[in-house]
Amino acid sequence: MSDDHEVVRELLAAWAFGALSPAEEKTVPPHLAECESCAAEAARLRETVRQLEGPPENGGRSHIGDGAVSFALRARPAAPRVAAHAAPYAAAVAGLKALLLEADGRWGTPVVHDWDVHATVAHLIAADEPLAGQLGAGGRVPPAPVTDGEGWEAAWNRRTAEVIAQEHGRSCEETVADWAAQAGALLATPEARDPVLAARAVTLMGVRLPVADHFVVRAFEVWIHSDDIGRALGLTVPPPPEEHLEQLVRLAVRILGAALGPAAPPVLFAVTGGQEWVLGSADEPVQAELTLDPVDFCLLVGGRYSPDEVPRGATGDEDAVRNVLERAASLAWL
Repeated sequence: MSDDHEVVRELLAAWAFGALSPAEEKTVPPHLAECESCAAEAARLRETVRQLEGPPENGGRSHIGDGAVSFALRARPAAPRVAAHAAPYAAAVAGLKALLLEADGRWGTPVVHDWDVHATVAHLIAADEPLAGQLGAGGRVPPAPVTDGEGWEAAWNRRTAEVIAQEHGRSCEETVADWAAQAGALLATPEARDPVLAARAVTLMGVRLPVADHFVVRAFEVWIHSDDIGRALGLTVPPPPEEHLEQLVRLAVRILGAALGPAAPPVLFAVTGGQEWVLGSADEPVQAELTLDPVDFCLLVGGRYSPDEVPRGATGDEDAVRNVLERAASLAWL
């Protein structure tokens, strides 16, 4: 894949919002005329912008670049250059920042669990804290004493409650600013830019993974909660770009495979239009085949679908299929 192709891929979101510089305007359109995959992604992003900005006034045509979301992106500082493993998180953070512009005056809208929009953003401060602490990016809320012998899940729930309580005593704008500052600090770490540094493994939330994978986990959660907020506000939140979605899926499949273990009935699992994996025992013939849309798979792992609800294509042993679906749903902590 050419360097020009990669450069244009990084500019497509700005193009969709009419936020290209004059020099960039000379680069993107000619490439779109020649590259089918970039043209398709550009069309998808522009349609997303149209949905975010709503119908045009007086029945006229929508002008890309009008509206609060577009204005914010035109005025945004340059996004930090990060390595591929941190790119999904950077994109998810940028997307949530744009979405939160639409929450003004609606911060108390119920979102998920017992959280409103304000509390959901506060939760993300707590959720980013463990990785920020590991990478020396610092926390935004003073820590409370840790109980001896406290398991990670209890500590996770306690910390989320502490941060939400703290942030509800502050303005919504202050909470968003702190979340954005912490996210920015994470993206400014050497580990966000250097795959070699990000290869070291650390244990966060009970899971030992390379730092690079923890960045993907952070992207997963920010996108899931962005989707939660969008649904609560009646706004469409697009899925991650294809290359980012692939990273989320691959990591989720790895974690799912480890959770199933080598003794589970083997199932050939595939995502629509993507890869396939054998989950479970490698010593037995495949007992079933299961196919999910990649976004639906992520929503299942993220706890937004139950095993009974998620659309799927399946053949073979129903119990083996259900075992995979139930184990995938059990991974949810969001």
